[in-house]
Amino acid sequence: MRASLIQIAVDEGELVDSRRQRVASLVGDQAGADLVVLPELWTTGAFAFEQFGREAEPLQGPTYEAMAKAASDTGVWLHAGSIPERAPDGTLYNTSLVFSPSGDLAASYRKIHRFGFDKGEAVLMGAGADLVTVRLPDTTVGMATCYDLRFPELFRGLVDAGAETLVVPAGWPERRRAHWTLLAQARAVENQAFVLACGTAGTHAGVPQAGHSIVVGPWGEVLGEAGADEEVLTVEFDPGKVATTREQFPALKDRVLGVAAPRR
Repeated sequence: MRASLIQIAVDEGELVDSRRQRVASLVGDQAGADLVVLPELWTTGAFAFEQFGREAEPLQGPTYEAMAKAASDTGVWLHAGSIPERAPDGTLYNTSLVFSPSGDLAASYRKIHRFGFDKGEAVLMGAGADLVTVRLPDTTVGMATCYDLRFPELFRGLVDAGAETLVVPAGWPERRRAHWTLLAQARAVENQAFVLACGTAGTHAGVPQAGHSIVVGPWGEVLGEAGADEEVLTVEFDPGKVATTREQFPALKDRVLGVAAPRR
C-alpha cells in the first residue's frame, strides 16, 4: 500500500480559497498512491482561533467540493484532513473528511478531544462523540485528530472496532515536537497498528509548527519521516503486517482492564 502525507505549510498571507486550489493540485500530483492524507485545519491554521468562525463552512461546503473533486480526478482515497465545520445548529466542530476514489464521502469524524484547556478550540468548538472507522480495500482506517493522540483509550476503542491503520491529521506545535514523535510510536506499538500522522509546516497565528509528519509500523519502527518544511512524505507499507504482528506477539489478547465482560 502506498500512502502520501502532504505536509502543508500554512502561510497567513495566502487566501483560503487559493490554498484550497493549491492543495487540490498537490493531491492531483499523487496519482498512483492508494491513500493521500492532509493535515488538521489546513484551511485556517490550527492556532488561528479568530478565523474559525469566519472560515467555518457546512460539511458539504467549498473544501468538501474541492477535495471530493481532487479525490475523483486523481483516483485516490483521500483523508482530507479537517475543516472548521459549522453544523446546522450553528455549533462549530473540528471535522475530518475521507473521500473514496469516486469522490464520494466515505466517512467524517468530529474531533473528540479539543485542545486549549480554557481557550481556543476547547471553548470555540463542540466535541465529537463517535469513534469512526472506514474500510479501504486493504486496511481498516481509524480516525483521530491531533490532541486525540494523547488519549490512548480512543485508539484502543478504534482497534476494538477493527482499525489496523490509525490516521492522525494534526497542527502540532514545534515546542512539543518530541511528544509528537513519541506518542505516534507509542500508539503504534500498544495497538500493533500502523500510524500515519500528518502535520503542518509554517506558522499558525505566531505558533511555529512541528512538521515532521511520520509513518510508524506496528512494531514501532519509523518507516518514514518528513522534515520541518512543506513536503510530501510517501511511504510503501504492507497492511498485512498488522495481522502477522498480532499473531506473533499476541499482547492484545492479554488485555484485562477495559475489556467488556463476555455475554452470558
